[in-house]
Amino acid sequence: MQMASGGKKDNNRRDGERKEGIGVLEREKVNTKRPKLYRVILHNDDYTTQEFVTHVLVLFFHKSPTEAAHLMLQAHMTGIATIGVYTKDIAESKVNKVMDYARENEHPLLLSMEPDE
Repeated sequence: MQMASGGKKDNNRRDGERKEGIGVLEREKVNTKRPKLYRVILHNDDYTTQEFVTHVLVLFFHKSPTEAAHLMLQAHMTGIATIGVYTKDIAESKVNKVMDYARENEHPLLLSMEPDE
């Protein structure tokens, strides 16, 4: 059996094996950007009932009845209310689903989305 340097026997190696050090892999730095966010905005109208607006906010935006009523009144008093801030795909999906639901129920409810600055 071969002797390791210094004449001492190396019990961790077999003949012909190289002794290699243990290395640490470094993680490659990846710069990821946060997705752009969009505000979903509720617009007031004179035809959609307050009850329907509150129902939609609870059903599609998971607002509590109290928060939904507050947002509905904000839109009623000021003309608009920001319902939530989402990534573009989610904001578009919510706007489309709510608008379809409103039309199915014969309400002219209007939601829009705009970039969140």
